[in-house]
Amino acid sequence: MTDMRINGDRLWAALMELAKIGATAKGGVKRLALTDLDKQGRDLVVGWGREAGMSITIDQIGNVFMRRDGANNALPPVMTGSHIDTQPTGGKFDGNYGVLAGLEVVRTLNDLNIQTEAPIEVAFWTNEEGSRFVPVMMGSGVFCGAFSLETAYAAKDTDGKTVGEELERIGYKGDQVPGQHPIGAYFETHIEQGPVLEDADKVIGVVPAVMGLSWYDCVVTGMEAHAGPTPMGLRRDALQVSTLIMQEVVAIANRYPPYGRGTVGMVQVFPNSRNVIPGEVKFSIDLRNVNDELLNTMHGELLAFLDQARSDTGLTIALERVSYYPPCPFHPDCVNAVRSATAKLGYSTMDVVSGAGHDAIYAARLAPSGMIFVPCKDGISHNEIEDAKPEHLEAGCNVLLHAMLERAGRVAS
Repeated sequence: MTDMRINGDRLWAALMELAKIGATAKGGVKRLALTDLDKQGRDLVVGWGREAGMSITIDQIGNVFMRRDGANNALPPVMTGSHIDTQPTGGKFDGNYGVLAGLEVVRTLNDLNIQTEAPIEVAFWTNEEGSRFVPVMMGSGVFCGAFSLETAYAAKDTDGKTVGEELERIGYKGDQVPGQHPIGAYFETHIEQGPVLEDADKVIGVVPAVMGLSWYDCVVTGMEAHAGPTPMGLRRDALQVSTLIMQEVVAIANRYPPYGRGTVGMVQVFPNSRNVIPGEVKFSIDLRNVNDELLNTMHGELLAFLDQARSDTGLTIALERVSYYPPCPFHPDCVNAVRSATAKLGYSTMDVVSGAGHDAIYAARLAPSGMIFVPCKDGISHNEIEDAKPEHLEAGCNVLLHAMLERAGRVAS
C-alpha cells in the first residue's frame, strides 16, 4: 500500500500536548531528565501507549519500551524511539518528535487493522540530553553497555541529587536489566538540528552515518606582563599563540570536506585584564568527521601543529583528549529501507550525515539501525524557538511507517 499515510493532524496535536508540560514563555520546553515535569511527560506518553493497546516495560535505568504485539512474538521487535527530556532552553521537537512519530505509526496500524509479523516497539530513553546529569545519552548508553548502571546511578546534578534516587522518586526505576530487551532493528526519526535540508529545499534526510568526534582541552602557558612596558618581541603572549591554534583547528576541518568540522567553543583567558599580557589560556577543541581514518588524520595534524608551535614559540602547550565517540555508520538494510520508503512516497530527499549524537548510535551497537531527518527552521535546535513544519513532520513519520513495515513484515489480510 504505497498510499498508506499517518494522521498528520493527530501527530501534531500530540506534539503540542506534550509541549505543554514544561512550556516556557518563549514557546519552548524545559523538561529536564528525572524531574517532576519529566515524570508528567512520561506518564502522558505511557498513557497514550496503553490507550493504543501497547504493553509497557521499564528497565532499571528508566528506559521505557511500549510494545505492539506481532503475529510472531518470538521475533525481536522492530523498534523506534528517541527521548522526551529537553535542554533547559529546549524546543518542542528535539527527541519528542521521534517518540511521538513512533506512537503515531502504531495508531495508524491500529486504524488500518494491519498486523505485523514482528512486534513493533516505541522506546524513550532516559537522559539523552545530559543537561541535568552526565554522561549524555545515558539510558541508551547503559542499555548497550557503554557504561555501567552503577556509574549512571551515581551521577549527580548540581544539587547533589543522584540518578538512582531520582528514578526511584518519580517511579521509573524498573525491574528489567538494561540490555536484556531484544531489538531486531531500530529507527529514529528526528529534526535535523542543522540547516542542510532547509538550505537544499529537501523534505527527507536519509542518514547513512553519524559523525565521530574528538574533544580536547588545550592549555597554553606563557607569562603575564604589563601591556605597556613589555616590547612586542619580548612577550610570551599565551593568547596570541592560542589564536594561531584556534585558526588551525578551522583550517584542519576545511582540509577534509564535506564532513570535516572544527570548533573552538569555550575560551578562558588568565588573568583576563585589559592591560596585562595573557599568561595562560584554556580552550576547548572539537574535531569531527564521518569516518575513523579522516578523524585520526585530523587528530594527527593537530598534534603536529602543536609540536611546531611549541618549537617556534617556546611556550608550554598541553593537550588532553577528554572525549571520543567513534563515527557510527548505520546498517545498509535500514538505510535502504528509509531510502526505499522515501522513493515510494515521492518525497524529495538527500543524504545527510548527522553531526549531533543520538540514541541510535548506541542502538546501532546491538541491532541494525537507521535514522530519518526532517528540516527544522533555520537549522536551529537546543533553543526555545526551535520549529518545524507540520507537513515535514508528517512526511518523516510516513517514511518511518513504511520503513518499519518493511523490516517488521506485514501479515496478509
